[in-house]
Amino acid sequence: MTQTVPAYAAPAPGAPLARTTIERRTPGPHDVLIDIAYAGICHSDIHQARDGWAEGIFPMVPGHEIAGTVAAVGEAVRRFSVGDRVGVGCMVDSCRTCEFCRAGQEQNCANGSTGTYNAIGRDGEPTYGGYATHVVVDENFTVRIPDSLPLDVAAPLLCAGITVYSPLRHWQAGPGKKVAIVGLGGLGHMGVKIAHALGAEVTVLSQSLRKREDGLKLGADHYHATADGTVFDELAGTFDLIVSTVSAPLKLGGYLKLLRPDGALVNVGAPEEPVSLNLFSLIGGRKTLAGSNIGGIPETQEMLDFCAEHGLGAEIEVIRADQINEAYERVVNSDVRYRFVIDTATI
Repeated sequence: MTQTVPAYAAPAPGAPLARTTIERRTPGPHDVLIDIAYAGICHSDIHQARDGWAEGIFPMVPGHEIAGTVAAVGEAVRRFSVGDRVGVGCMVDSCRTCEFCRAGQEQNCANGSTGTYNAIGRDGEPTYGGYATHVVVDENFTVRIPDSLPLDVAAPLLCAGITVYSPLRHWQAGPGKKVAIVGLGGLGHMGVKIAHALGAEVTVLSQSLRKREDGLKLGADHYHATADGTVFDELAGTFDLIVSTVSAPLKLGGYLKLLRPDGALVNVGAPEEPVSLNLFSLIGGRKTLAGSNIGGIPETQEMLDFCAEHGLGAEIEVIRADQINEAYERVVNSDVRYRFVIDTATI
């Protein structure tokens, strides 16, 4: 037996999202039924709803920044109880048997993890995301939201937070390290907060100085406008780590020039267009050009606990469900500070 719940879906690529209903499966032995309170809007929702990255599965219910409370649990669930505050991020399943899954790196599943939406689950059915009132998720892909984190500011941490936390931890951002965050948007503003809390010296590299005051308040020590080309000469050889959060193609050579020897430029933003690179930009200084894609379930829980300990939540604008299409346009135009969050009670 399935459960019919309200949701907002894109009926076709690029079509406006509209209210509809979807079927959620009856919770199995290891499932939790979550009453969704808030769902963040990620730029990747827009890319996928508009077929920007690849051909999608429609109708599509986006949303992989889900925060809510447990409404029911399967008979074998041991990790959660009714009323617990929980979250769901970008994955709802993986093979669980490969070396990466066993190591808690489900995002790197050798057999492919299952996306929270725009994917086909292991039951052969399409997955639908968090722009809905309820979702059913295996307990092993559900994380606990600490009591000190309000659910609305916690929702974006399930993608934006872990997407920047994972590379900052992997490349050892901390005291004595100079870290640059490229772009001060939904991802970038959390990158600044987390890098600062880790103890690094943080610089924001943005196209203009329009958000400089915000960047400094969020924890940046320095803020530079990349539209002023002299910055790439002034800051040459400065950074141990640069995390690019932007979804537009960059001239990578200029940013690699900013690294110290053995430094790394890590991309977490995913442009729709390919980028080019002169390899001499990498060879000199033994620099690294890398990418990073969220984190596993254990690291996502670690990130939430870290954010709770340091009082870090996303800077948000809560919207009604009937404002989703307007919000999409505002995200594309960089007109949000810094994450839209849907109040799912309005669906």
